[in-house]
Formats: sequence, C-alpha cells, structure tokens
Amino acid sequence: MLINESTCVSSSRVLLVPYSRHHVPRYHEWMKDPEIQEATASEPLTLEEEYQMQQSWRQDADKLTFITCQPIPSTSTASGEADASGSSQAASSYKIKPTEDDASGRMIGDVNLFLKLEEHGSNDPELDNAPGEVVVGELELMIAEKHLQRRGFGRASLICFLNYVVTHMDQILSEYQGHTGSMKAGGPEIIAAKRLEYFVARIAASNERSVTLFKSLGFTTVSDEPNVFGELELRKYGLEDSGELQAWMKHYGIDAYRELPYN
Repeated sequence: MLINESTCVSSSRVLLVPYSRHHVPRYHEWMKDPEIQEATASEPLTLEEEYQMQQSWRQDADKLTFITCQPIPSTSTASGEADASGSSQAASSYKIKPTEDDASGRMIGDVNLFLKLEEHGSNDPELDNAPGEVVVGELELMIAEKHLQRRGFGRASLICFLNYVVTHMDQILSEYQGHTGSMKAGGPEIIAAKRLEYFVARIAASNERSVTLFKSLGFTTVSDEPNVFGELELRKYGLEDSGELQAWMKHYGIDAYRELPYN
C-alpha cells in the first residue's frame, strides 16, 4: 500500500517503518532460515526476487507492511516523560533518520495486513450482513531475530500496528476499494459499501507462542481443530476504535506512540 510510504510509527517499545529497498538484504537473510520459512509458509527467493517482492508489497493496494525495528533512543529512554495522551516531548520532536534508525542491525521483523474478500454463509453468528462477501484483514507477524524473541517485541509491534490500522481504516479501505473496484464487475460503488468485518490470523497449531500472543489480545479460535494446512484460525471482531488499543498499550507499557514523517 502507498498510505504508509512516508510514515513511520514510533513508540517506547518498537519503531515501525515502511518496507524499503535498504531493508531487503537483511530480510533476505531472515528468509533463508528454514524455521522462518516453515513458520511463514514461505519459499526461499533469490535476492533479485526479494527486491521485486518489496516493490510489490509497497505498491499493491491489498497489502500493508511495516518493518519492525528497535525503538529510537528518544522514546525508549524518555518514556517517563510521556503525558496523559501517551506522547512525549522528545518523541514528538525527533526526526527519523532512514537507513540509520532502521539500519539492518536495528531490524527485528515485520508485521503485515492483507485485505481480501471472503465468502461467508448465513450461519456465521458474528456477521450482520452474511451471507455474502465481506472484507477481511489477515494479519501476519514475525520477529525474525531469535535473540529478541520472547521479549515483548511481537506484542508491541502488533498493538502499534493495529492502532495505526484502526486510526487510518477509512483511507486503507479507500485505497483497497479503488483496487478491488477496478477488478470486479459491479464497480467501486458496490465494493465501497464494504467495511472490515474482522481481523484474522492463521497460525501453525504447533506455534504455541504466537497463538498465545494473539489470544492475549482478544483473538479467539474458530475451531479447536487445525485446518488442512495444520493452522488454527483466530479472529478478532469489533476492533473499530482505539479505546481497547489504548488499554492494551497501558497494560503492556507501550508509551510515546507517535506517527512521524519518514523521508
């Protein structure tokens, strides 16, 4: 997506930046790891293919991607100065330095949203407009640096990402609807009536850490039994304002949330 091409999300726990060309070499090294390939259901790509994929993710209207980095010093050390809104003077005045604040040594992983139209039957109790097509947001989260796993970076990354998505939902859906409307008979005026019905994460049943993480944020499993791919499907309905997200930030010690220019 283009919506975040010049924006990053800064907090006391993580820095989320647009997936850019200078991130590709490190990302390519991550994706050589067989464990990461299995966890993300990914096939290894050549470096040139990885560059092409980066361009696709930045331009495709159904994909929103951030690279997760370690927090900038002004937010990780000045969080005690945060005011009631969760921001701090140091964070608000800081100017992000691309290729420095998000250098390869500061990269941790990534977080993604994939928008898609899915068919649902009238037996889905959570959907007020079923049966029919609904817009679903599939989430993917990866903390690739193994020495930084189990330290709260994944949860902080997901919470900050969801806060960004909910805050900018209208713009995100507008970009997606323009793309979808041009591809479907019926036109954008029909697709524009859609809204994001729920977030979903499909996680390997063996990946207990990720399942536990998503459940800690109110995601529930559709079934206790994995699908044919060995994945559990977890859904989150009703995340339409930032109230719940602000509560999560407070509970998990995520301060100084700010959106900053990235250029």
